[in-house]
Parts: sequence; C-alpha cells; structure tokens
Amino acid sequence: MMTRITAADRIGIDLGGTKIDAAVLAGDGAVRFEKRVPTPRSYDAILAAIAILVREARLQAAQDATIGIGAPGSASPGTGLWRNANILACNGRPMQADIERLIGHPVRMENDANCFALSEAFDGAGSGHAVVACFTIGTALGGGLVIDGKVRRGPNNEAAEFGHTPMPWPNESEWPLIPCFCGKKGCVEQYVSGTGLARDYAKATGQELKGPDIVALARQGDMQAKAALDRLADRFARLTAAIVNVIDPDIFVIGGGLSGLPELVEELGPRASRHTFSSVATVKVARAAHGEKSGVRGAARLW
Repeated sequence: MMTRITAADRIGIDLGGTKIDAAVLAGDGAVRFEKRVPTPRSYDAILAAIAILVREARLQAAQDATIGIGAPGSASPGTGLWRNANILACNGRPMQADIERLIGHPVRMENDANCFALSEAFDGAGSGHAVVACFTIGTALGGGLVIDGKVRRGPNNEAAEFGHTPMPWPNESEWPLIPCFCGKKGCVEQYVSGTGLARDYAKATGQELKGPDIVALARQGDMQAKAALDRLADRFARLTAAIVNVIDPDIFVIGGGLSGLPELVEELGPRASRHTFSSVATVKVARAAHGEKSGVRGAARLW
C-alpha cells in the first residue's frame, strides 16, 4: 500500500507523444508514486488522461501538493495558447486554462525539454554548474537551458529551441533541406533524432528501418548502418558546436531514447570541439542522471 506523503509534495506530469508520466516527488527528492499511460490522440482525451493521473497522484500526496506539467511546445506570451508542439492536437489551445478548469486546481506548465533541463540542473548531471544546456534526443529533438538555477525562457518563450535552429554547416547529404512540421525547412530536429536517423538510412539504402534496428545492425558491423550513425553523430556535433559558439555552456546534458549511444554522449565532446570557432574547445558532456524520469521530475519542480 502506498504511503501518504505529508510535506513538501510536488506532483509532476510529463506529456509525451507516446506516453504520459505522472509522479509525486517528496521533499527529499524521492519519487513516492508514479504511473504511465499511453498518450491519446485527441485533445479532449489528452486532457482527460492528465486529469485522471492528477487525481490518482493527489490521493498519494499531501492535500496542498503543487502540480507542474511539462509538454512539447510552449505557451504564446500574447495569447496563452499552446503552440509549436509536435502533438498537433494541442496547438492553438489554451492548455493550461483548460487543465486548471478540468481539475479545479492551479498548475504551472512548461516546455518538456525545459523541465528535463531543470531537473538535471537541480540534482542531476548538471548540478553545480552555472550554465547547463540540455538535449533530449529520441523521436524528436528537444532543448533546454538553465542559467544559475533558472530556466531561460526569453521574452518570447522561445529560448533553447535547439531542434528548430537551422542545420549548421550543411553538406551534400543534407540537401535538399527537409521540411519541418513547424513550417520551415532544414530544422536540426529533422536530421538529429530517431526520425532523422531512420529517414537518412532509408535515403542512403532504400530500406526503411526503425532507429533501434539501425543501431543493432551497426553494432553487428553493417557498414551502411555504421555510416548512418556516424552522420547522425556528426550532425549532432555540429549543432553542439554552434551552441558553444553562441553561449558556451559549462556542460551539455543528454537524455532521451538515443542517449544510450556513446556516439551521442561520450564521443560528442571531441567531435563538437573540431567544429567550434577555436577548433580546440573543451566541450563537457554528460548523460542525464535521472534518465527518462527527468521530465516528470522537472515538471514537479516548476513550483
């Protein structure tokens, strides 16, 4: 039977394209309750699923527990409407207001990658560093930036959208530029992601395989799969170097479904260094300490 928490409880919800995570984070950082459900397809069903998870989490938390929610995209500063989410059903909707109305409780909402960054900067791999830049690399590519313990959002709520910056120093393999769901072409997310890896492999080989299958082939010595992984790693390194050239973070923290690949973590610093302005920069990189739980932990810490 779950122990009821009585002090400093925080409820976190992490909305993703395939699943919704919920957790109760106690004052000491321990996760006392967690549950995951598949992400529904419609907007109303997504809100209903979040409301059910919040209700279940509140049963395991103190009565005054705060609620934070992380989701792809961000709220427009002018209208409060959600925008730029790869969960297209959420775009153009007053998500925060709708959720608050449905659950009868105030919430704080933030971009999911910002939640990840907040978690890792607070007590994860970025702890103790003043400027922490984060990537979540999986089906898509998210970015977050924490400076002196605070998420950097910017006046337009668009800071650290690393996945929607142009592909730095594109080569012949990246042309023609790939259209992005955001309406532009050449966004890094279309190249540096699980989706980008699968697309690139299919373009080079004529075979359609999912990311894990391509990685498995590469580990078995398949040269075409290894070449696809090398292109992915090089593109990620170029993006990282471009960020170094602009803000030079103290550390990059990598999470997401592809963060287990050494090509994207252990090898990233030396690869990125060669693309920086000096070509010899020391680029510090670490794998997320809390793994896939960083998103929901960061959402809980929004209060």
